Parts: sequence; C-alpha cells; structure tokens
Amino acid sequence: MVSVFHKCAAALNSTDRILISFWIFLACVSLAFCARIPHWPLLILSNLGAILITFTLAGISQSTGSKWLRISHDWSAFVLVFFTFKQTHYMIGPIHGGRDFDPLLIAADRWLLGTDPTVWLARFSHPGLTELLQIAYTLFYAYFIIVGVELYRKPGRRAFSHFRFTVVCGFLFSYIGYFFLPAAGPRFSLHDFSKIDSELPGILLTSILRRFVNFFESIPADVPNSIAQAAAQRDVFPSGHTMLTLMVIIIAYRYRLRVRHLIFLAGLLLIAATVYLRYHYLIDLIAGTVLALLCLATSKKLHAGFRKASEPER
Repeated sequence: MVSVFHKCAAALNSTDRILISFWIFLACVSLAFCARIPHWPLLILSNLGAILITFTLAGISQSTGSKWLRISHDWSAFVLVFFTFKQTHYMIGPIHGGRDFDPLLIAADRWLLGTDPTVWLARFSHPGLTELLQIAYTLFYAYFIIVGVELYRKPGRRAFSHFRFTVVCGFLFSYIGYFFLPAAGPRFSLHDFSKIDSELPGILLTSILRRFVNFFESIPADVPNSIAQAAAQRDVFPSGHTMLTLMVIIIAYRYRLRVRHLIFLAGLLLIAATVYLRYHYLIDLIAGTVLALLCLATSKKLHAGFRKASEPER
C-alpha cells in the first residue's frame, strides 16, 4: 500500500501538487471556522476526495501508459480548479457572517472616478454592443482551451505544463482575494438585478447567456434582487476574469501562438464587458491587473519549486 502511494505521488505533476496544497489549506480553514461554516465536514470530505482522485488519476495514467488517461490527467486541473471555486461559495459568506464589502469597493471607484462606472456606462448601452460583450464574457473558459490546445501540440509539452501551472496559480490567487474582501458586485448593489434584461437588453443570445453565467454562479432565475444577491458567489474582488484574461493574452504572445491576435481582441472585449455588464467595479479590474502581473512574475519560480518533486514533467 505504501509503495502504491509513493508511485502515485511520484506521478503527480506540479499543478497537481499546488492544487493539493490548496485543498489542504481549504480543509484547514473549514476546520478552523467549523463553528461558522454549516457544511464544514462535507467540505473537508470533498477536498479529501479531490486529493484522492488526483492521486489515482496520476498513478493509473502513468502505470497503464494509456493515451486517453494521460490526456485526462493533463487537462484535469482545469475541471478541478472550477470545483475549488464552487466550494469557496460555501465558506466565504459564513466566515464573514454574511458581511459584504461592496460599500468599500463603491467608495474606491467614486474616489478614483468621481462616479459609478456601471451607472455612467449605461448611457452608452446598445443591444448590439451588449450582445457582443455578453458573448465575449461567457466565452471566458474557451480562451484557456484555445491557448492550451495550441501549446499542448508543441513537442515535449513543457510550454503547456507551465501554462497550466500559471493559470491554476492565477485562479487560486484570485480565490484568496475573495476570502479577504467578499462582494456581490454592482449588478446587485448599484442596480436591480431582476431588471437587467430590460435595462441592458441584447438581441438574441444575451438573456440565455446571462442565465448560463448565473447558473454557474449559483444564482436562481427570475427572483428578486435581494434573493439573487444572497445566493451569488462572492467573487468580485479581484476580477478573476480580468486577471486570467490578461495572463492568457501575455502567454499567447510570449509563445507567439497563432491564436494570439484573436485572444487579444476577444480578451479586450471580455475585460470591457466586466464593467459594462455590471459584473465588476473598476477597482476589481485594477486589482486583477496587479495580481496578473504578480502571478506571471512569480509563477516561473513557483513552477520550478513544485517541479523538483514531480519530474519528469510531461
């Protein structure tokens, strides 16, 4: 049994290891705040389950030599990081006793600009523009796949390994930010969420795509603003969409990928959409930009450190 564990541990790549480290951290946080977090035993078990799945997938993909298991292992981090995002929803609110920091973020925007950006931008709204920006925003995760696939085809997959590790680090950095300053966002605090389809209409897909995004953020459909706000993920500060999109753009140009210009244009639209569509305050974008640069500057050393225990990278 011990030898099996060692074989599985040896098969872990650097991204597996940083995810496992973060799940252990979340389990410790759940235990430390167990008096406030109602579902803390389930959260700890979920993290243990994710660790077990990662160990098992790494081990069997290496021992069997299966191409499809290897591919599953190589890409599993992008699914598991979403699992990590979802569990923070059940921790952040209870830890802070339901307190949100939207007033602080609103005050920061007003200090910077003298107004609320989402309110100011409403005067320029147009159904065609709304439709375009909603599509760009909803395709957020597709950009990682597009860049990742091109990098995955490169010989040795070292570039893909670094890309995967850097992107996962970016997500985890943003999740830590949510713990410190949980906020629901301007679509709830400065606007009436239940009226967004009438106040900011699109053409054909906007309403459908909004519901799609809301579903993955745990927001029920056709409910009053207060109910939607209570259910929403506290994932506003920093703007993970801005942070990760900037990172993907920079990485695409760093490796001179064929899709870099497409990613650049789509990424700029997505970043504009975060404020225009009322998902974020401007200060969230500023924080996301700073963290993107910090993550890109430190990921190489972090990656090297985690790789020491996980060579050879595939």
